[in-house]
Amino acid sequence: MRSAVRPLERLPKAHLHLHFTGSMRHTTLVELARRHGVSLPESLEQNWPPRLRATDERGWFRFQRLYDIARSVLRTPEDLFRLLGEAAEDEAAAGSGWLEIQVDPSGYAARYDGLTATLELVLAAAEAASARTGVGIGVIVAANRTRHPLDARTLARLARQYAERGVVGFGLSNDERRGRALEFEDAFRLARRAGLLSVPHGGELQGPRSVRECLDHLEADRVGHGVRAIEDPYLVERLATQGVTLEVCPSSNVGLGVFNELAHVPVRRLFDAGVPVALGTDDPLLFGPRLLEQYETARHTFGFDDAELAELARMSIRGSAAPEALRKQLLAGVDAWLAAPPEPAGAA
Repeated sequence: MRSAVRPLERLPKAHLHLHFTGSMRHTTLVELARRHGVSLPESLEQNWPPRLRATDERGWFRFQRLYDIARSVLRTPEDLFRLLGEAAEDEAAAGSGWLEIQVDPSGYAARYDGLTATLELVLAAAEAASARTGVGIGVIVAANRTRHPLDARTLARLARQYAERGVVGFGLSNDERRGRALEFEDAFRLARRAGLLSVPHGGELQGPRSVRECLDHLEADRVGHGVRAIEDPYLVERLATQGVTLEVCPSSNVGLGVFNELAHVPVRRLFDAGVPVALGTDDPLLFGPRLLEQYETARHTFGFDDAELAELARMSIRGSAAPEALRKQLLAGVDAWLAAPPEPAGAA
């Protein structure tokens, strides 16, 4: 056991993989559910966090159902402002100076007067949260791969309209088994032309082919998860050579059954192979641990020393869409963190 450590909450970092509803605090979920008369299942209330496994369609359906129930407690503009404000507070407490939060406006549009009004509300909430906490926030508009590719084109056009007003990337999420990346090539082409980062999910529930399609057809700057790329050494070498960042979410990977234990998530193997890795949380509302815990896992489960933890933080910052001035500030902060002497364990 280490007698002296550098506090991980003081390590500047960026958080690149966090979903909108999934960022909600559990206490907020319970409070809003009671306020709006939403009945929560035991797995989202007394027995939280729920036990999940999504390696088959039935398990994924249960995961998606719980997410949809959680989303249903968001009823008013004030709820969205609260969610993003608390998310930014949690990021600040974890040492994160930049957050990219992912949202599919179509999941909220019926309640918030349409796609455009929903996105504008999210952007306003992000701006207010950033101003209050000092955490920079960029919004990623994400298409749902289980819906028709034309829906993704609609979202890409919407994201393009707000490329200079807080939208920084275009993503693709949900069950990989029900929508291949190559089917969404046109939507991503529209988004890239507006200068948005291409950040699709891949290599979570499906294997290396899913990641290759993100690279070949969507020209991915980053890949959400991407952990099953480890099954193909040539793909790992390609990711390292091209500098494509993988947004690895260890707690989520175990929570959904992609790997049976934290120690099996290939964070160390990908890092040692030269692949840029940005630790993320995915949906802490459903999986429990937040960003700081992912770095603690890297230290205690994957054996990362402080120099390697600093490099993980740098990778997250370099892979982000943070403004250049903020990026330089955060990178300088990482260097300062590493240059400072360790502190006695448990020190404030």
